[in-house]
Amino acid sequence: MSEETTYVEEYNAVVEALNKYNEGGAKADSAIMSQGFHPEAVVYAAGETAVSGGTAKEALFDVIDTSFSPSNSRPAIVFVDIVGDAASARVDTDNFDGHRFTDYFHLLKVAGEWKIIAKTFYTHPDPMNS
Repeated sequence: MSEETTYVEEYNAVVEALNKYNEGGAKADSAIMSQGFHPEAVVYAAGETAVSGGTAKEALFDVIDTSFSPSNSRPAIVFVDIVGDAASARVDTDNFDGHRFTDYFHLLKVAGEWKIIAKTFYTHPDPMNS
């Protein structure tokens, strides 16, 4: 058998990076979450009139550590698409500190390890406040 990495192995490695995000979110712990991210990763979201975001540290990790509480979040990996050393994924999460998110991730395989390099997200409206 060939030494080449199979799609299943690559898929599982991408899921491992996404699961660091999911676990860190559930525990409101950026130290766990950041393990799945590249140090130069960015995070952005669109609001009604503007795009906001920045580095993962500023736009995600600092917020997780100061504004979120551990929760019984329920994530679902909706899709993973891998081509060579690039991948995209979608994760939908219910009850992430009481919020519902759809996250789109872009990952690169860097030095043999899959890392999230970009996250864009949508926060679903709270049906109780609509």
